Order: sequence, then C-alpha cells, then structure tokens
Amino acid sequence: MSFDRNIDLDALYRRVIMDHYKNPRNKGVGKLSDHDLTINMNNPTCGDRIELRIKVEDGKVAEARFDGEGCSISMSSASMMTQAIKGLEVEKALQMATIFSNMMLGKEYDDSLDLGDIEALQGVAKFPARIKCATLAWKAMEKGLKSEE
Repeated sequence: MSFDRNIDLDALYRRVIMDHYKNPRNKGVGKLSDHDLTINMNNPTCGDRIELRIKVEDGKVAEARFDGEGCSISMSSASMMTQAIKGLEVEKALQMATIFSNMMLGKEYDDSLDLGDIEALQGVAKFPARIKCATLAWKAMEKGLKSEE
C-alpha cells in the first residue's frame, strides 16, 4: 500500500491545531500573583487579540495562561506556547521563541530542541499572511519576559 507521507503529516498537523483550538490548554486568565506579567497584544490585520499572563519564579516560568480571541492558528499557537514554556528557565523560553520565529519565517533553526505539538504549526510558513497569527502569543511572551530582564 502506497501513501503520500506529506498528506498524512499535513492531516495530522491539522488535527493537532484544531485540538488545541477546540480544547485550549491554559486558557482563562486569572490573577496568578501580585507579581505576574500581563501582556496584551493584538494583530490588527485580522483581529486576533491575546492577553497573556506569566508568573516567573526563581528565573523560571512557573505559570502561563492566556485569554483572547482569534483564528484557529492564533489561539492554538497560544495554547501550545503556554504549555511549552511552563517550567522552562526564562532564557530557554526566549530561545524557544527565537526558534519558533525562525521556523515561521522559513529560516534555519535549531531542531535539537523537542518542540512537541508546536511542530504542527510549521506549515503556516507557507502562508505569509498567517505568520502574524501564529507568532502573536510568542511575541507577547518575548515582550513580557524581556521586560523582566
């Protein structure tokens, strides 16, 4: 039996993206602590909007939550990002944001780091108009964590 691996992989990636969109992880912004970071960003091109809250303790991302509205790519990317950065050292979370940005822009990136579900978004790079959707939460995370440095 012959099959096209790319078609099967694309279908799997679409399922992962839709799962994060329909069942978002870490959605629902509540106050994390008196010292949490709150970052609000939007993408005026398509109306995506995110409020991201990050709690940093001892140089690590202790908690990350988001709320907002937008397309499936934007919201699933936020879900994946908040899941991926929990427990990471701030420096590692920022490194992951750079890797993600390079992946979205079709640039070389360090693929030694296991991106998990985030890899499902690599096909977005084929659609330049959607790259801002995918990177919105990541840009918010970068902005917040860099303000802590």
